[in-house]
Amino acid sequence: MEKFTAGLMVGALAGALVVANSYKMRVLVKKSQDEMKAKLDDMIDEKIEMLEKMSAQKQTEEDTKSTKKAKA
Repeated sequence: MEKFTAGLMVGALAGALVVANSYKMRVLVKKSQDEMKAKLDDMIDEKIEMLEKMSAQKQTEEDTKSTKKAKA
């Protein structure tokens, strides 16, 4: 879903850049592209952080289980 959304936004902005003939329009489209890239980077960073936290939590749970087994 995220890849589709990213592709859709980038494609739309790239198409607008190709169609835009005036300098002002190109600058506006370029600015929009930069803003979209920044938002996508933030979304991806959040997703990565969430996955890392989940992975760390699972590792902690596994370590706790193995420690309990070793004590027993």
